[in-house]
Parts: sequence; C-alpha cells; structure tokens
Amino acid sequence: MSTKKIIGRREVVSIIELELNDIDAKIDTGADSNALHCDDIVVDEHNYVHFKLLDEVHPSYHGKQMKMPLYKLKRVKSSNGEIQLRPSIKVTLQFFGKRYKSVISLTNRADMKYPMLIGRRFLSKRFLVDVSQDYLTKHI
Repeated sequence: MSTKKIIGRREVVSIIELELNDIDAKIDTGADSNALHCDDIVVDEHNYVHFKLLDEVHPSYHGKQMKMPLYKLKRVKSSNGEIQLRPSIKVTLQFFGKRYKSVISLTNRADMKYPMLIGRRFLSKRFLVDVSQDYLTKHI
C-alpha cells in the first residue's frame, strides 16, 4: 500500500522565505525541477540573487523585489528545448499541510499560465498525480 498523497495537475503552494502564500502551481511530471516566475534576475558579487516577483493574480506579490542567497547556477532545458543557465534558491515549501526543503530555479515564465511549476524531483516518492483533479490541497 502506497503512502503517497494524491494531488491534482494544479495545486497551491506557499514559499515560506518569500512570504508567498497560496500561489498557483502547475504540477509537471515532464519537468525535472521546480521553477518560479520572476523578472529582473541578477546575481551580485556576494552570491545573492535579486529578482522581482510576478504574479498578477496576487497584487501584493506582483512586482515585489526579493533578495535571497544563491544556491547554485544550473543548466536547465526549458520547455522549448533551449538550454538556460538559471540561478536557483533553496526554500521551504508548504504543500498539503507539510513543509519541505526544496530548490527552485528562477526564470521568466511570462508565456506560461502559472507562476510556479512543480517538477519530478520534488514529487518523487511523495506524491501521485491524478490529472483529472485540480486543487486538492484546498480540501485538506
């Protein structure tokens, strides 16, 4: 018997360190890692990442300037097949009533519908995805 939680293809997630609560996330089993939609991404000489949050659904987050320690720069293949060098940060995600340490790459997802993407690495050994369901986190 599996102890994995069943989640839908879209869920809400909170990022504790960024004070982002209940943002919409697409669950993407085709993506390896997590990604957060932001803009004006700059890594400074002290290894901090400066970026601007973009989430028009939540006006209090949209345009908010953030600064976090750089976890690492990593090569990521985007959905269009292009290899990008993206900064990533280590954060605490609150998801389905639990907190998890996770790495998130920062990228401009302007062409995408959801500000957050949850990938396989985070899902593995924890969750099963029921693509016929949405927002099961709202029912716990």
